[in-house]
Amino acid sequence: MEILDAILNVDPNYIIIGLLAFFFTLEQLLDNPFSFKKRGTHLIQNILFQIVFFAINLFFISILVYCIEWLNAHEIGLLFLFDIPFWIKLILSVMFFDFATYWLHRASHKVPLLWRLHRVHHSDTTMDSSTTFRFHPIELAIVYQGGNIVAAGIFGLDVTALAFYYFIVYIFFFLEHSNLNYPKWLNTTLGLIFVMPDHHRVHHHQEQFYTDSNFADIFIIWDRIFGTFKLIPTAQMSYGLVEFEEEKKQSFLYLMKSPFINIKRK
Repeated sequence: MEILDAILNVDPNYIIIGLLAFFFTLEQLLDNPFSFKKRGTHLIQNILFQIVFFAINLFFISILVYCIEWLNAHEIGLLFLFDIPFWIKLILSVMFFDFATYWLHRASHKVPLLWRLHRVHHSDTTMDSSTTFRFHPIELAIVYQGGNIVAAGIFGLDVTALAFYYFIVYIFFFLEHSNLNYPKWLNTTLGLIFVMPDHHRVHHHQEQFYTDSNFADIFIIWDRIFGTFKLIPTAQMSYGLVEFEEEKKQSFLYLMKSPFINIKRK
């Protein structure tokens, strides 16, 4: 419990800044599987999404916490039916949050309204560690926070588990999006259970056949179980969405308004 308390007592913004600084520095020092110019501009554009999300989430996070604590107070959800040791419950809770996010992520690719928001993340044609931040703030603050409330109500999950889930998932986000060369053996070892960078790179492929795969954030087992797992060599990958290739469509302002523009998927 002391270790968990120490982790959760750290301001999550410090963790996120530290992860970005670490991975972005490695991207400048080490060889990259994909090369691109204007990395500084790309970094600033993506950080702007995080700044806006942080500002509006100050309001939505209070709603999220209130709803989950209300559900917990009324003992609503699957885990309240069993007497489970704390650490096992915590691990199960992280898995359940990831399971719920898997299905919400799949829906974000299939439901047109949700895709309008989610395509902002997939628009990045030069993916690197800062792509972790390229989400439309409305998607994160309303769609995914709403999904967390539903997951808490179904499975009986609490705020502590959610905070720990986000601590883990942000580490995975930076690993998965960073423009770094990773050992291939990861795919056949840890990659049997967990999402590896090569898995998530497939998810960012331009071709919709590959974009609509590998939806999990932490546990790749969901994709393996439900038939959405795909893997191709890194050299064959091309990032982004064809309809967002123009430079003007990569700007923060354009991407912020893009969900309200009818852009045909190519």
